[in-house]
Amino acid sequence: MRIGIVGCGYVADYYVTTLRNHPWLEVLGVCDRDADRAERFSRHYGLDTYRDYDAMLSDDRLQIVVNLTNPRSHFETSSSALAAGKHVFSEKPLATEWSQAVELANIARSGNLGLASAPSTVLGEAAQTMWKLVRDGVIGRVRLVYAELDEGLLHRENYRSWVGPAGSPWPFKDEFEVGCTLEHAGYYVTWLAAMFGPAESVTAFASCQLPDKCPEVQLDPPTTPDFSVGCIQFRSGVVARITNSIVATHDHSLRVFGDEGVLQVDDAWDFGSPVRLDRWSKWSFRAHRYPRLSRWLGLTGRRVPLVRRADLQHRPPSSNLIDYGRGVAEFAESVRDGRPCRLGTDFSLHINEIVLSLQDPVGMGCPRQLSTTFDPIAPMPWAV
Repeated sequence: MRIGIVGCGYVADYYVTTLRNHPWLEVLGVCDRDADRAERFSRHYGLDTYRDYDAMLSDDRLQIVVNLTNPRSHFETSSSALAAGKHVFSEKPLATEWSQAVELANIARSGNLGLASAPSTVLGEAAQTMWKLVRDGVIGRVRLVYAELDEGLLHRENYRSWVGPAGSPWPFKDEFEVGCTLEHAGYYVTWLAAMFGPAESVTAFASCQLPDKCPEVQLDPPTTPDFSVGCIQFRSGVVARITNSIVATHDHSLRVFGDEGVLQVDDAWDFGSPVRLDRWSKWSFRAHRYPRLSRWLGLTGRRVPLVRRADLQHRPPSSNLIDYGRGVAEFAESVRDGRPCRLGTDFSLHINEIVLSLQDPVGMGCPRQLSTTFDPIAPMPWAV
């Protein structure tokens, strides 16, 4: 499959390095609104450069546009590609405004084109292992989920020095303006939707706790939430509480509570993150009062083997073990084979509605009765 990448900023390094895990995908070229950045990026990775975005969309050889632009440019960039008859895989979120997300989905459907959105961590080994354990009934009926996506005091990090291999700095202004919920919530919301099906409602609270987090730059808007908490009610009966912040201590854990035990994973940003199982027993109450001692004695936290080893030949330029290219490959395979994509239009739109409801409970309505749904998605063939 022949793809083109629009947007050569910080995240593009993560995609290009891990696309090498899927050599059957051919990158015809890249482009960026900053011609110098595009040239620097293409030179670093040995890729061709399109003169501009119109030139990319005019290339009849090109089948898929991979949209890695600024989140607030996602709608315009994706809609232009769809109008040109190209399939689109977009970085998260699908769109930053609900009406735009709906319009993108309608354009894709009317043109019989594929549309999908990151994140793709649900396709990773840790997520697929946890999902299989849930399907197999290892912890009985699932009742409750706690998901944490806290980054710590990000604004106190030395983020101005973060530069990708191709020379693009971390876009801190955009990150703070878009907000941690739109940027991060999907990492676990996709897992939950895959495991428990469509949600029916979201009840959320969001707040800007750090209005002065970036004093040297004028943020627009300055009050984007840097903390959110929400409860998602799934039609299957499962309830999930998810928290996002750049305030609380770093915590990326997910816990799934069932009638017969608990499943836990430490980090959605690690395809090989250990999955642990605690079974309920007469010792459970005492064991969880003394977690370190109990784990040392083997009473809690038994590590479950992953369905397969998360061994990437080409890794992203960070400590996170995510195969960013896997989402593109899944999407491209679905286009090539004419099958439903696991991250396809309906699924991505549903995730976008949930995440926007967490980010903007007032604007989206709280509680939000979700208007979207999707057909059940299949686990990866190596995780059945």
